[in-house]
Amino acid sequence: MRVQILFFGMLKELAGRASETIDLIEGASVADVLRHYESQIPRLKDCLSSLALAVNQQYAGPDTKLNSGDEIALLPPVSGGVPEPLGRLPHAKAKIVRQVIDTQQVLGALKCGEDGATLVFEGVVRNQTRGRKTLYLEYEAYEEMALAQLEKLAAESLEKFKIRDVAIVHRLGRLEIGETSVLIAIASAHRAAAFEACRWLIDTLKQTVPIWKKEFFEDGAVWADGEPFPAEIPRANS
Repeated sequence: MRVQILFFGMLKELAGRASETIDLIEGASVADVLRHYESQIPRLKDCLSSLALAVNQQYAGPDTKLNSGDEIALLPPVSGGVPEPLGRLPHAKAKIVRQVIDTQQVLGALKCGEDGATLVFEGVVRNQTRGRKTLYLEYEAYEEMALAQLEKLAAESLEKFKIRDVAIVHRLGRLEIGETSVLIAIASAHRAAAFEACRWLIDTLKQTVPIWKKEFFEDGAVWADGEPFPAEIPRANS
């Protein structure tokens, strides 16, 4: 059977490609995919303890059985033509874009008369990392899965916290110093719930949503170190 393999972040550079198709025997599992690449990409073995896996855009463990046509993504730890207006997010609470994020537009579309508090968090590109001057950043994502994960987080926040509404916007592509990479906007009757929800959203997003950041310096470029996946997400060597 034939399956498609996707590589992201530093794994894309180790593999020398973003994707490929391989043939496996019937009844193969994700573990068989890993064994295949351990021989093809020896350095992969050193990364297994930190990698997560996805099958058809859902996190999966090594023992997950595969079917012909499945899409398997190898995910390192995580850190969107003509511009379209952001406006209100009509059918989802999250969006991935490739244009400049208009914070005031998103916030204005979120507010309503019953809100006693609106809260905005912006992740902003800074001009240095650990003393090295940053020129610009590039963000990439496993886009379909990332959007689904962002929407899931938004829905969970509405259940976990006493907030009325939420919007999450994440930008991909090249970002210059001072530009917003991620925006979280929250509307609620009271400020305490808004602060709690916002902190939970950005912390969880940084651990679970498959988006990666490459930092460009005057003397080279590196993929930013990601935070470890939480315990409930299976690892490649689990």
